Amino acid sequence: MCETAILYPVRCSMKRAHRLRRPDQFRRARREGRTFSTPLLLLNVIAGRRMRTRCGFVVSKQIGIAVRRNRAKRRVRESVRLALSCIAPGYDLVFIVRSSEIVNVPFAAIQDAVEGLLRRAQIWRSAPAPDTSVESSGEPPIPSDQH
Repeated sequence: MCETAILYPVRCSMKRAHRLRRPDQFRRARREGRTFSTPLLLLNVIAGRRMRTRCGFVVSKQIGIAVRRNRAKRRVRESVRLALSCIAPGYDLVFIVRSSEIVNVPFAAIQDAVEGLLRRAQIWRSAPAPDTSVESSGEPPIPSDQH
């Protein structure tokens, strides 16, 4: 690992193509979409107009000062970013933070809440099965140096 990686950690963020950005996009999901909730989060889901899943995040001022709101939004956004490959494409999602406790709960609890909401919305798809390198004959492949 190079020294600059220690000084400047790599930041992974949700790509712009996967985010809702305009108020009318949020409004459409809130008004016309289906709603699912947990004690920590609320999810609005609507079929998107593109074949890409886009996500938006809302944290109200009732959650607390800006520092707490931003932290809550970052934690939920990261949880969704990690689960993005398991979300069926073609949906617009709006995640709304309901509780100020989201700042204090373990990150795994947020991931469980996000996964639970997506499963209830029936847009969670299982991760692709890992390649076991077994060919159709049922026998493992022969390494190329033994041919």
